[in-house]
Amino acid sequence: MKAVIYDEYGGPDVLQLADVETPTPAPNEILVKVHAAALNPYDWHFVRGIPFPMRMMAGGLMRPKRHRRVGGDFSGTVAAIGSEVTGFTVGEPVFGSGEGSLAEYLAVIPDNIVPKPERVTFEQAAGVAVAGLTALQMLRDKAPMRSGDHVLIVGAAGGIGTFAVQIAKAFGAHVTGVQSTGALDLVRSLGADRVIDYTTDDFTTGDVRYDVVLDNVCNRMLSDVRRVVKPGGAIIPNGGGSPDQGISMLGLLRLLASRPFISQKILLGVTKPNRADLQTLADMIQAGTVTPVVDKVYVLADAASAMRHLETGHAHGKIVVTIPQQA
Repeated sequence: MKAVIYDEYGGPDVLQLADVETPTPAPNEILVKVHAAALNPYDWHFVRGIPFPMRMMAGGLMRPKRHRRVGGDFSGTVAAIGSEVTGFTVGEPVFGSGEGSLAEYLAVIPDNIVPKPERVTFEQAAGVAVAGLTALQMLRDKAPMRSGDHVLIVGAAGGIGTFAVQIAKAFGAHVTGVQSTGALDLVRSLGADRVIDYTTDDFTTGDVRYDVVLDNVCNRMLSDVRRVVKPGGAIIPNGGGSPDQGISMLGLLRLLASRPFISQKILLGVTKPNRADLQTLADMIQAGTVTPVVDKVYVLADAASAMRHLETGHAHGKIVVTIPQQA
């Protein structure tokens, strides 16, 4: 089968479209014929091998493990089912998360996939798992956000931001989105009660105080952001959208060191794929409460261009890669 791989660390040009072995599902796995997959910021972290600890996860300090794959979420149809798996049928449309999703086929465990909502296309569903789960778990579980809270989402038109605006509204929050001029209408259309154009206004000033700040950009000093957060409120730094911005390792250490000395909570977390939360997102999508936003669609052979677009940090919604369907 065809898959996007890389055998050395570097920029988008290290990505290759190669022939690799088609996976055979284990007894506890499902083989998915991938229709579309999405890129996420952690993909460029792995491909570039930065920050350095990412190389340990990629399997090598000087080079990644051979034929390291790219992509973490997908949509497609069930192609084969392991002997221990129940609840799925061959040909069923599904979406979810799984390592190496920029490929024609992917073997995944049942806990990481759910049926695709009929309301959306394969391209829309492909970008739901990683960004949608991050927004849901950070706001609902980490903060935790409550109905009536004032929530500020920085980078509201990005992959995570577009989900976060809609999820926060669905949970009854008053949402303010921060974004550049060209994306303000998009953020409003997602349900934001208020928008701030960061090219003309400073979101860290003003009289409004927020219960929760989800910062998907992290290009401002913590002391600046704290000015608009209520005592006892939560700041969730989730930046790193491009190689030129986001939280550095030093910045992360500074954040951790400051936590005991400030009145606001600094919350960090790792997104945890699970079927229950994926089903929550699927139900919200099918009900029309959440609509996945796709910025641009690329073909599998042009994955390097998709990665270059990702690294600009200016995508409005998700960057999706489609996989040609062979008869």
